[in-house]
Amino acid sequence: MGLNKPIIIQYVNWLRELLQGNFGYSTNSGQQVLAMILERLPATLLLTVTAFVISFVVGIPLGVYSATHKYSAGDYGLTIFSFIGISIPSFFFGMGLIYIFAIKLKWFPTSGFGDTTFKGTGMALFLNKMKYLVMPALVMSLANLATVMRFTRSSMVETLNQDYIRTARAKGLSEKVVIYRHALKNSLIPVITIFGLSIPNLFGGAYITEKVFSWPGMGLLGVDAIANRDYAVLMGLTLFTAILVLVGNLVADILYSFVDPRIRY
Repeated sequence: MGLNKPIIIQYVNWLRELLQGNFGYSTNSGQQVLAMILERLPATLLLTVTAFVISFVVGIPLGVYSATHKYSAGDYGLTIFSFIGISIPSFFFGMGLIYIFAIKLKWFPTSGFGDTTFKGTGMALFLNKMKYLVMPALVMSLANLATVMRFTRSSMVETLNQDYIRTARAKGLSEKVVIYRHALKNSLIPVITIFGLSIPNLFGGAYITEKVFSWPGMGLLGVDAIANRDYAVLMGLTLFTAILVLVGNLVADILYSFVDPRIRY
């Protein structure tokens, strides 16, 4: 396996094999690393994308509400919520959800992704899977949601004080048109930046979240690889995560052009 050679030589050999599509073999199970990652990738993407959707679909409207109701009770309440969301550790939040909603209330299962004894199909099967997704997705989205909300609020407050907003109001446009058509679009640049930067945070958080909920994704595979010192698997996971981060940042750069015409030209 070449483990007796110097680190530099091992790395060069790994790169050479990588260019040929060979990610190596797990020293623990003997399986191909690429096959192990591809088997776990759909579960991680499902969890991460769901957390992304929750973060931005919920976080942006809350940020807009907080900015347009500045210094109100609702604004202070959302500010406290955002500080809690940013500060609370994901493993602690996850165990809290398990204790309340799985053990006490029995609304959701404690872990895993699907019941092997479930025989339903179609919508029944989909709903059965979604029960396992709710809690880990909430845990992964909480900190990102709070960050998106705070950045949206800050950007909106600054934008609402601009001269063109006062001009739009002076022309008699309704408040909804002023906020959602003029102010919000120009406030999204920092939020799109958060979109690109939050991808590595979400994939890093997947290691903890997937372990807490025994979610069969790349994060759980990574934790097991760390425990077993399975370096070939860790190298493959790091590479895949790096590729996903680069793709996410590319998407963020493309989204800039849709929000700001100056970037497009």
